[in-house]
Amino acid sequence: MNTDKLSARLAAVAKYVPSGSRVADIGSDHAYLPCYLIKNKQITYAIAGEVVLGPFKSAERNVLSEGLADKISVRMGDGLAVLQPEEADCITIAGMGGSLIANILEQGKEKLGSVQRLVLQPNINAISIRTWLLENKWELIAEEIIEEDGKIYEVLVAEKGNPGNPYNSGQMEIGLLFGPFLLQRKEDAFKKKWGLEQKNWQRIYEQLESAAPSIETDEKKQELITKLKLAEEVLNDEESERA
Repeated sequence: MNTDKLSARLAAVAKYVPSGSRVADIGSDHAYLPCYLIKNKQITYAIAGEVVLGPFKSAERNVLSEGLADKISVRMGDGLAVLQPEEADCITIAGMGGSLIANILEQGKEKLGSVQRLVLQPNINAISIRTWLLENKWELIAEEIIEEDGKIYEVLVAEKGNPGNPYNSGQMEIGLLFGPFLLQRKEDAFKKKWGLEQKNWQRIYEQLESAAPSIETDEKKQELITKLKLAEEVLNDEESERA
């Protein structure tokens, strides 16, 4: 991967960045995404934010070597702290846990006034992002799930609007966990991901069965039972459709 050819994961993120926008790429790492978007004339300006010194220096070097210092501002800071109000139309955050992404958005809410689109790629726990979007009046408008190098990633795209729109009435819980758009398509990566999750939840549940009784253990077991039932419903529906 470099500034000319992105990984499949980042290419999926890039696809949803609006043409002509000003992008803040949070956790930019080597700044591959903003460099790619500028070089392909997809955006007009970018901020590459990074909280870790090593990746920050790498991003600076890449931007300078590509001659893009006038188009990409590399900044060191935590989350949306690198961004000034009204500086960006689109925010991209990729390669982190869903809980961390949701926390970054929550901590930087005052910076989102001019932002028209969020393109978010959690490595795990996408439900945390869907829940945050729902609670903060952002409408999920698209989702993708891809497998790359044996790992499965989800991409979530949101704009300000009606946060309840993509969710079926009475099925909010299942939509938040699995993704309302991904549920409609149930692609191979989707089925693989949730089949593996189902086995992992079952393994954890069996371990808890032999653990000393406690309120926390009982609550965790009940949570796992709920998730296992939902996964069985989703995956069995797929089997029924094929039959």
